[in-house]
Amino acid sequence: MSEVVPKQPGETLFGFLMLALSLFLFWQSYEIAGFSALSSPGAFPMAVSAIMVISSCVAIVHDFKRPADSFEWQHFFERILPPVVGVMIGIIFVFAVMLETVGFLLTAFAFLVVTIKMLHKGTMAYTTLISALGLVVIYLVFRVIFVVVLPEGLIPESDIMSAIKEMIG
Repeated sequence: MSEVVPKQPGETLFGFLMLALSLFLFWQSYEIAGFSALSSPGAFPMAVSAIMVISSCVAIVHDFKRPADSFEWQHFFERILPPVVGVMIGIIFVFAVMLETVGFLLTAFAFLVVTIKMLHKGTMAYTTLISALGLVVIYLVFRVIFVVVLPEGLIPESDIMSAIKEMIG
């Protein structure tokens, strides 16, 4: 005989968020080509998002049938949003706000230094070295290999790139 597992804090909310996301994705896939044909470009995305909608509805119905675990806000912050996650969300928000004005290189370097220092708690020299190496790899992959235009900001990146190209050849 199986034991009924009580709902954990946030499970029902997560089900509704998944339903909202699934409905949004279904609408987006419908916008591709509508219900024009089974071989249309939007047919597979519509089928997948329809399965997501149905699965979300089933999960929500099952959640309402299960008894709720005793809810305390302390458990919410321990299980769903621990302090480190809240701080990381804030840091990512600051990164997004500063990216356009300060530029990718400085913002990404500061982001990497702060997050690596916070999560790893190593020495500042090690944190700075890992951040710089990570930034070089990220920059080479996205700017040089994939030619993604990154926000310039305070550092005149286009001048630096043209100087490097002149030196190379």
